[in-house]
Amino acid sequence: MKEKMATSCATILLIVFLSLQYLAEANIRRYKFNVVMKNITKLCSTKPIVTINGKFPGPTLYAREDDNVIVNLTNNVNYNVTIHWHGVKQLRTGWSDGPAYITQCPVQPGGTFVYNFTLTGQRGTLLWHAHISWLRATVHGAIVILPKRGVPYPFPRPHTEKIIVFGEWWKSDVEAVINQSTQSGLPPNISDAHTINGLTGRSGPVPGCKSRGYTLHVKTGKKYLLRIINAAVNDELFFKIAGHNFTVVEVDASYTKPFNTDTLFLGPGQTTNAILTATHPPGNFLMTISPFMDTVVPVNNATGTALLRYKDTTTTQSLTSSKIPPINATSIALGFSDSLRSLNSPDYPTKVPLKIDHSLFFTIGVGVNPCTTCINGTKTIADINNVSFVMPTVAMLQAHYFNKSEGVFTDDFPGRPLTPFNYTGGLNNLRTKKGTKVYRLEFNSTVQVIIQGTSVIAPESHPTHLHGSNFFVVGKGLGNFDPLEDPKKFNLIDPVERNTVSVPTAGWTAIRFRADNPGVWFFHCHLEVHTSWGLKMAFLVEDGKSSNEKLPPPPSDLPIC
Repeated sequence: MKEKMATSCATILLIVFLSLQYLAEANIRRYKFNVVMKNITKLCSTKPIVTINGKFPGPTLYAREDDNVIVNLTNNVNYNVTIHWHGVKQLRTGWSDGPAYITQCPVQPGGTFVYNFTLTGQRGTLLWHAHISWLRATVHGAIVILPKRGVPYPFPRPHTEKIIVFGEWWKSDVEAVINQSTQSGLPPNISDAHTINGLTGRSGPVPGCKSRGYTLHVKTGKKYLLRIINAAVNDELFFKIAGHNFTVVEVDASYTKPFNTDTLFLGPGQTTNAILTATHPPGNFLMTISPFMDTVVPVNNATGTALLRYKDTTTTQSLTSSKIPPINATSIALGFSDSLRSLNSPDYPTKVPLKIDHSLFFTIGVGVNPCTTCINGTKTIADINNVSFVMPTVAMLQAHYFNKSEGVFTDDFPGRPLTPFNYTGGLNNLRTKKGTKVYRLEFNSTVQVIIQGTSVIAPESHPTHLHGSNFFVVGKGLGNFDPLEDPKKFNLIDPVERNTVSVPTAGWTAIRFRADNPGVWFFHCHLEVHTSWGLKMAFLVEDGKSSNEKLPPPPSDLPIC
């Protein structure tokens, strides 16, 4: 009897050991996200905001390349909520991508959902944020993906790493801002301040209201890897630290050829890893984020500020500042983008599709439609190829998987404008059509999209985001795309790999990607105002032939609408 018990105990211990070993090998990272309201005071005004775990910005998600990430979300507020893991490729895990009514129904008040995905072949910095209405104004945070154990960075190892998150702050309730805009047909009110790591800075935009700002502490001679995230809702931003340069080494969790600059440029949803070398003696240096807008569209022109402070700096030492870029500094924005190149090394090759199966031409911009209940009898809307996207009331991925798309969406999204016009030549084609349409792609097909900005009402820079895949930015330019001459200048050797790209004002950008991820994938402007107006569509990528090329069934706890 004792021998049997000993054998049983040994078997149990072996099972436990093997289970622990399996878990260690599987590298499972578990997080709990509780959606809760939190009273926050900024600009001498207090309001309740939606947060994750009571934090603004929210908690940082840490993992390594190829880790499995499991996030248990519990919704304790009176809003419907979803979370999007911005830039995570979600290979065959589209159910966890997060955009409301695209890949999932939202998590209703009191509900729960488990997001489960693997960080396949990615390393660097990304972000997570709410993907319903304008909740991402306060519901956002960093994703830090470290290399696999034993794998070094392809650049000199820094002394330490720091996360810097840009944001926007409204003194009023953000949901009320967009709801009022929807009802009136007028553009929503701009934000009241820009934030750095949730703080409005030492010189806030409200006269007589002192604000605490973020301070980055450094030591002379040390190198710091700054993980920089633009989580702003509507603003593309410049970032500077007085007296210092940056060495850019990664964008959107893709390594780049290092290059030096004194100014970074990030659109909403974009991330940049840059090495900062602390070369000065003790002192204080001003950090600034300031908006970019090279057209007539109103924007929050307030500068967000923070401090870089060297160790042993005394209270009497002065502050070193520098001139911020002009708000319309097109040359600085384009110059930064032009400097980005993929690393394209043996360890990190750049696999640009050379043969293209789907050559698409998407015009993007804003227009107006009649609205009898709106103040001016019209409302501003936005579109791609003259189609303003209508959000369904059933999740599109579910409708696709269960073959119940009828009445939810159609697969006739136009691959090019139905009525060509002079896209950057002024007022044309003001009125747009409405529809919930997808463009269908065969599994493993290759895609080129020319994203052409328009001047229907006003030209504007559009940071455009693709879910479910990275893409290569093979070309861009100002004015109308020339299909004969411009492709001759495409970079097919080492173009930057991204998930979000800014299409220049009254210009175009060319991207290429491989549709090797089955599911329904959102493609939209990451200015939340334009997304709200309908500047969005979706790609439907069909299943492949083998089992590992097919979308698996939905999880049992997938929310219902």
